[in-house]
Amino acid sequence: MTASQNTPNTTPATTAAFHMQAMVSFGVSLAAVVVGTLYLPVDAWVKAFLAIAVLYAITSAFTLAKCVRDRQESLTVVNRVDQARMDKLLAEHDPFRAVA
Repeated sequence: MTASQNTPNTTPATTAAFHMQAMVSFGVSLAAVVVGTLYLPVDAWVKAFLAIAVLYAITSAFTLAKCVRDRQESLTVVNRVDQARMDKLLAEHDPFRAVA
């Protein structure tokens, strides 16, 4: 057996329903903030400030999620390479070979 046959699939399985729930949840929360900001009884500059703050928070959340995902993927690749090296060393090891 090769190392690739022993390596479990580390890709998380997500369903279409999970993706749909995430998109709907994001849409509802964004709509709630937009409606709440529009109907807030304050000056226009305060509404504009809140809108920019919400946009900044959203883009920061997307960036953070991407960084976390990229780091997790890179660690997964490193762990798979290390596991393949260990499998190769164990396959080549002969405990009964005389030490020179």
